Amino acid sequence: MPHAGAAAMFRIDPAFESTSLTLGELPLCHVRLQADARFPWIVLIPRVTGAREIEDLPPGDRARLMDEILLAGTAVRAVGDALGRPVEKLNVGALGNVTPQLHVHVVGRRADDPAWPGPVWGFGAAQAYAEADQAAALVMARAALEIRI
Repeated sequence: MPHAGAAAMFRIDPAFESTSLTLGELPLCHVRLQADARFPWIVLIPRVTGAREIEDLPPGDRARLMDEILLAGTAVRAVGDALGRPVEKLNVGALGNVTPQLHVHVVGRRADDPAWPGPVWGFGAAQAYAEADQAAALVMARAALEIRI
């Protein structure tokens, strides 16, 4: 469902398409599962053309983004549970150093994950999901986000 303030020309940066899978749409954000089985990881991309920083969003959209970040955290925890790796800590970041389009990462972390305690960005190479794990991650994330495809 498109956000009322989103311009008709909104497009996600192609870089997201090669590194993540579509989960669906929330009121403000397009939502994707990062294609890296090492970490339960969701990316929120506000459907606001030209937005590069959170400050580029109108105040109401900033509040909505926070609500969607919290919901994504619930979904990340559901993915971790589905994969038998319960999330111990959520990392939230809006870096944009490589892909400048405004987006927010919500990453589930554990003390035994390969990057702990450092950041996940730039750590090693992404590992593809096994087919069954990817299917479970997509189902659990969509259920937690209340996205129906």
